Amino acid sequence: MTVFSFATATEIRFGRGEGPRAMPALAALGQRVLLVHGANPTRADWLRDGLARQGCDVSSFAVPGEPDLPMIEAGLHQARAKGVQSVIALGGGAVIDAGKALAALVPAIRPVLDHLEVVGQGLPLDASPLPFAALPTTAGTGAEVTRNAVIAVPDAQRKVSLRDARMLPRMAIVDPALTDGCPRAVTLASGLDAITQVIEPYISTRANPLTDSLTLPRIAPALTALDRLMQGDDPAARGEMALTSLCGGLALANAGLGVVHGLAGPLGGLSNAAHGALCGVMLPHGLAVNAAGASGAVLDRITRVQSEIGHALGVAAPDAFRALAEWARQAGLPGLDAQGVTAAHRAEAARMAATSSSMKANPVALNEDSLARIMEDAR
Repeated sequence: MTVFSFATATEIRFGRGEGPRAMPALAALGQRVLLVHGANPTRADWLRDGLARQGCDVSSFAVPGEPDLPMIEAGLHQARAKGVQSVIALGGGAVIDAGKALAALVPAIRPVLDHLEVVGQGLPLDASPLPFAALPTTAGTGAEVTRNAVIAVPDAQRKVSLRDARMLPRMAIVDPALTDGCPRAVTLASGLDAITQVIEPYISTRANPLTDSLTLPRIAPALTALDRLMQGDDPAARGEMALTSLCGGLALANAGLGVVHGLAGPLGGLSNAAHGALCGVMLPHGLAVNAAGASGAVLDRITRVQSEIGHALGVAAPDAFRALAEWARQAGLPGLDAQGVTAAHRAEAARMAATSSSMKANPVALNEDSLARIMEDAR
């Protein structure tokens, strides 16, 4: 049998209505709570009020966009001044990453940069993070069950990870009802990110039987559900996407990712384009380039992915990657040019991707020309 390990959040609760039902357990994480939320604080009122009724002293921190180093440093100043004992994040992947980073760094002694990969020293945390709970409001990143937080460093024009095994959340509350009404464009981009994250771990060099069980079976149901959500809100489809996002997070935390994320990280740092949209538009082209260079067991896995995509989109397997690209464009996903990615960004990203942590698990060795071709085809 294959030897592998698997780590995840201490507790996962999944299902409609689990957010409100989890209030006592969330309050038990700490009496002084930092509630991290998106730009609109009123969307967190139900959680703030519920925690207050449980006797918690709640302070709020807004994350209006993808977290960067100055934002995290401001949050640390607030959290330390308040003496917070736990951090709870309600929002999309950016909000959850910010909350996860704050929970990890509040007890830390060193400057933030000392702990960041690529641009810093990548040192392990000095102390264990504060208890952290995540409640996702989009179905995309799976950040509620991962052990890293992606942080932009504007001076370096990079998005890099803060990573430590102890950063796995204490609680992940995945309530599909919290994603109801998510804007169509966000649903599309985050949904394609979730689909990327059940595909890349499946073809990864670190895939194992447990991650396989979480990934391949989710591809076709997720594409079908996302197509339904492009026609209008659908509670059952929201549930399918929430489950896919969760499974993708579980898988990537244990099996890694690949070239799509390897390029999306640098491109996001260089252009400020949204992560999910970058992943979505590059996914079919990254798969095609990997397939062209694959053989043996790797090619078999990519062929299975091709079949699942073809089945969901109603096309023959050989046409699956092209059909996925066309479906995403027709649904309204912008190409790289429309996302503000320039030729200079593409050239620099091809160079920078070589040091990306996501590239380490890609099943095929790709040179800069191959990476450039993926981005050219995604324009």
